[in-house]
Amino acid sequence: MQDFLVALGLVLVIEGLILAAFPSRIRDALETMRVTPDQQLRVVGLVAAVLGTLVVWWMRG
Repeated sequence: MQDFLVALGLVLVIEGLILAAFPSRIRDALETMRVTPDQQLRVVGLVAAVLGTLVVWWMRG
């Protein structure tokens, strides 16, 4: 559970820094996401989740 909370904290730090550094680009990216088909967003999300799982497995294994 501690590792999960640390990972969640790191995600918040990274997202916060990106939002602070590039607010207009984040707005553009969100607009692009808004018009992207749901199926494409699902595929990208699943690929990101699998890659993240593999990275965690590789680093912890």
